[in-house]
Amino acid sequence: MSEQNEIRSAPLTPRKGSVAPTPPLVSTPPVSCPPSQFHSPSLSRSPLLHEEHAAEAPRNKTPKTPRTPRLSLTPRFITPLGSPMRKALRMTKLDPQDAWLPITESRNGNQYYAAFHTLCSGIGVQALVLPVAFTILGWTWGIIGLTLAFVWQLYTLWLLVQLHESTETGMRYCRYLQLSCVTFGDKLGKLLAMFPIMYLSGGTCVALIIIGGSTSKQFYQIVCGPTCSQPLTSVEWYLVFTCAAVLLSQLPNLNSIAGVSLIGAVTAVAYCTMIWVVSVAEGRLPGVSYNPVRGKTQIEHIFDVLNALGIIAFAFRGHNLILEIQATMPSDEKHPSRVPMWKGVKVSYTMIAACLFPLAIGGYWAYGQKIPENGGMLTALYAFHSQDVSQSVLGLTSLFVIVNAVSSFQIYAMPMFDDMESKYTIRKKEPCPWWLRAVFRAMFGYGCFFVAVAIPFLGSLAGLIGGLALPVTLAYPCFMWLKIKKPKMYSGMWWLNWVLGVLGMGLSGILIAAGVYVVIDTGIEASFFKPH
Repeated sequence: MSEQNEIRSAPLTPRKGSVAPTPPLVSTPPVSCPPSQFHSPSLSRSPLLHEEHAAEAPRNKTPKTPRTPRLSLTPRFITPLGSPMRKALRMTKLDPQDAWLPITESRNGNQYYAAFHTLCSGIGVQALVLPVAFTILGWTWGIIGLTLAFVWQLYTLWLLVQLHESTETGMRYCRYLQLSCVTFGDKLGKLLAMFPIMYLSGGTCVALIIIGGSTSKQFYQIVCGPTCSQPLTSVEWYLVFTCAAVLLSQLPNLNSIAGVSLIGAVTAVAYCTMIWVVSVAEGRLPGVSYNPVRGKTQIEHIFDVLNALGIIAFAFRGHNLILEIQATMPSDEKHPSRVPMWKGVKVSYTMIAACLFPLAIGGYWAYGQKIPENGGMLTALYAFHSQDVSQSVLGLTSLFVIVNAVSSFQIYAMPMFDDMESKYTIRKKEPCPWWLRAVFRAMFGYGCFFVAVAIPFLGSLAGLIGGLALPVTLAYPCFMWLKIKKPKMYSGMWWLNWVLGVLGMGLSGILIAAGVYVVIDTGIEASFFKPH
């Protein structure tokens, strides 16, 4: 039975001459699934079938007459027509490739797992530079901009959660790229979403290696003190961090790293809270000014404002992972996955707001215009309070940053792992063996390490490249809702999504232009293979 690749549903045949012929039952369409799915808990949790299949089968009662035994390839627990498993098979479509890939391999997630993943992926060190935006925008516009950006990205996240399942076609869109291709067409969808998604996954992993490696070096210096002998170089610390990340990446699927995401979420909340609490507790620095910084020319001031808006927009991340996280949950018509997913999102974003707003407001209050542009709050903590604050507090903060970086690496790398393994499963029509999976993940991890070492100035291009990826968060979900849900023309939802979508694309274009201007005006210190 385990060697069969199809589950067939056929009516039992009556004995010849024993009963009158009965109308044949319409068989359930064949459903392909790998052998491991026979006893898998994800059997009834794959994408929904088209509703038309469920309506085709007539509700004929099985004749209560003797039946001759026959050799059937159908598992015995599926045979009764009225069994729950048969009803599940009529409702669901089993995609064998989904059952073999790390994102959808396990579908026993819940709202707690969703909260862990969303919180771990939603908070990062990019939030530590939020006070830098306030130095240009000032108190009023800084708070207004941060609030509007938070509400905007939370709304587009809600749109993605609702679009994960289609009640009309019965399909689940388990990946952002898949939803983009369904909405905009295969070619245009890949053109719009492929590069931003690759950058948000691979580029974030490169940035995490740089942050984790440099913070590891700082942590070693804090713990070891002046007695350090022959400390490791930056490249060696990058390699140490990468080895830890690659080792942890051998966990098989997205659900299996729920505990890792929990640890990453806890450490993210911990270091964000510790940094702003210590900064506020130590009081304002002498000579702090809150007057907005203005450029020498009007054009320079405009681009400074745009850069500040970009800092606020880039502080929110993780939209490219929302559909993947929701794909780990079971779903059916009575219990759609969007309900527990949205519960988890509400909890996680409550925590994210409780971290980001105090960081931005408290950091700007404590440091004002003296906040360092590179590193933000973390650099300010080391620069201004290294002598005032206990070394254990500084060391614990650094340790939390390192642990969060390692944990975030896993969830941001998962779409890349999924893409690499899908190439193999499509070609070979079988699941990826464990040794090849390990090779794929090691190749990706050490490839990111090579990029981090070879192009350490990649952060200087963050504004330019980030502008290309911004529509994934602020614009594309609005257009997806308009195309798929088709709200009534000139209704509230129609106007809201059109306005936000156009504004998101416009902001993306302006930020790209600002990034190009900064690169041309200030230049880039292209130090290949010379990480600081």
